[in-house]
Amino acid sequence: MIEYVFTLDYEIYGNGLGSLKQLILEPAEKLLTLFREQEVRFVVFVEAAELEAIESRGTDDAIDAVKQQIRNFHREGFEIGLHIHPQWNDANYEKGKWQLNYNNYNLCYLPRERIADIIEHSIKYLRRILNINSFTPLSYRAGNWLFQPTQPTASILADWGIKIDSSVFKGGVQHTHGLDYRNALKNGYYWRFENDVNLSDPQGKIVELPTYTRMVPTWQALTAKRVRLQRKSPSGPHASNERANRLKDMLRFHYPKKLDFCRMTTKELISFFEIEKKKDKMNPSLFRPIVAIGHTKDLIDLNTVEMFLTYLKKNQIPVSTFRDVYHQIGAIEKFHATGDVDEGS
Repeated sequence: MIEYVFTLDYEIYGNGLGSLKQLILEPAEKLLTLFREQEVRFVVFVEAAELEAIESRGTDDAIDAVKQQIRNFHREGFEIGLHIHPQWNDANYEKGKWQLNYNNYNLCYLPRERIADIIEHSIKYLRRILNINSFTPLSYRAGNWLFQPTQPTASILADWGIKIDSSVFKGGVQHTHGLDYRNALKNGYYWRFENDVNLSDPQGKIVELPTYTRMVPTWQALTAKRVRLQRKSPSGPHASNERANRLKDMLRFHYPKKLDFCRMTTKELISFFEIEKKKDKMNPSLFRPIVAIGHTKDLIDLNTVEMFLTYLKKNQIPVSTFRDVYHQIGAIEKFHATGDVDEGS
């Protein structure tokens, strides 16, 4: 059984450039309207550290509208997830430009106390936005997918009540930041983990629901639409080194192509689905949550998303949130443990 989960990273560019109105508000509103009309929902990964920095320095007048939009998402049943680019912590705004703290770039490399402080700060900021003191996001996605080394970050997230991570893209490598998700290729569509997000551990406190990827010949990952969006993104302070390491990441025969509904064409999205559809016919009892990713700043082609949603509906594929999927996983785990399953699951 296949279920699709659309996830949206709700953020401006990672170096601080761009306006909230153009890169978050307007594209997110279009997507909200489309999914509302289709009577389905998606997961909104709100970049809490970024928005709090912008609000505290008063650098963008659209921040109040952004906060209201997040409340609208929550009120209408869209799931709010936690997303953190920690370089926004201790950032400075000087002469009209953000000076981000790139020493914080990978949250997992920071001291435990600093990690705990950043996570606490971000969750409490979401609570203030939503005006819900008890709010805890069900899911987390690391900035730039960086969730290695996994501990102690995973334990801190679990202590806050976060039950799902969606930072992994199977087969991914980033030499710049020491990220290596190739071992995750051995896993299924989801898995529990404890000490290493790559390794399945049935006793783990958090479930990994990775962004869906397919290993394809490297040249197939460099589609015109992806390259155009990549060029559109402004360069960071270490652009030349980043480009060199990016090339190093791709120097292999096969590369993980992410299921990105902003960067893929309708034809590409459907081709990914058709592969899973064939697998599902051979083994329909296997639960197959498929996680797609998109970014507000990349949403330039709403028609593609609409056509793909229509295609999923035609093929009777449910579009779910992580909350729905987590319930299904819990029922499956209970069945395997006891032979019983919750009524109605």
